[in-house]
Amino acid sequence: MNPGRDDALRAWLGTVAGAGGWRLEPLAGDASFRRYLRLRTERETLVVMDAPPDREDSRPFVHVAGLLRAAGVNAPAICAMDLDLGFLLLGDLGSVSYLDRLDPTSAPALYRDAFATLVRMQREIPADTLPVYDEAKLSAELELFPEWFLGVHLDRPPSRSERRVLDEAFTHLVEAALSQPRVFVHRDYHSRNLMVHRRNPGVLDFQDAVLGPLMYDPVSLLRDAYVSWPASRVYAWLDDYVALATKAGVLPANRSEEELRARARRDFDLIGIHRHIKVVGIFARLWHRDGKDAYLGDIPLVLRYLLDVVTRYPALEPLARLFGERGLANHAKALPCGQ
Repeated sequence: MNPGRDDALRAWLGTVAGAGGWRLEPLAGDASFRRYLRLRTERETLVVMDAPPDREDSRPFVHVAGLLRAAGVNAPAICAMDLDLGFLLLGDLGSVSYLDRLDPTSAPALYRDAFATLVRMQREIPADTLPVYDEAKLSAELELFPEWFLGVHLDRPPSRSERRVLDEAFTHLVEAALSQPRVFVHRDYHSRNLMVHRRNPGVLDFQDAVLGPLMYDPVSLLRDAYVSWPASRVYAWLDDYVALATKAGVLPANRSEEELRARARRDFDLIGIHRHIKVVGIFARLWHRDGKDAYLGDIPLVLRYLLDVVTRYPALEPLARLFGERGLANHAKALPCGQ
């Protein structure tokens, strides 16, 4: 906590929420330098975002929130803001996330709502106002894995031969990503950022949205770093999304249903490998650079996704072999806390 910043926040809230009659409660944080608090008044609850401007740029959040709400997506309203101070007052989408509610009984309806919102975002939002998920960005994200997971967390940077394997695999993954149709991409469309709501779902944590690969958000949702399902169930839900996206015109209906499903599964798998390589690197970096160990326990599931899917694609066989030689299967069972 920063007492000086707390005082500044309370002073700002005094100008936008009144001099008194409200109280603040801490909310769970995220992987950024932002923090969130719930503001309770006699009439309503709101959410305060504290995003120190020297660490976080809140302008993308404001821009994407406007795009989402204009498209009819249930994103929080911005009630007040001071971007110079890094304070925003937002509508409250509640405290119950998809992660809190997902189980075999509730999942079909929750995912159906999430697919409907996802297709709405992909169809309605003019993503040409967003940064492009280009080759440079896609490549830089993959480098987090050899740098932070292999090199720092496991204390064994890639050898020269391993580096060649990684380079070839990363080139293949980036080319596969760039070959997909480009749409609005939330980039973290998963169970912790979707809120169970009367206008389901409420959508959070969208400030990193880009124009990018069609299957990025579906794989974020269905191969979630925090909840897992049998592969047969995942692919069945993916088929549901493909049918909905095709009907909405997000996916071109110029192929047979079988061809559409096969291409969708390939794109889904390959962008999933990209995402999970990146996520493992990010989770390792959050501990070693930022001192946040909460995500270390999520690495084994992400590694299991990687080890399961990478063996299905012959072009990535050297990468699968590298994973085996590095003993990633052992780390997919359990990882030390890093302490």
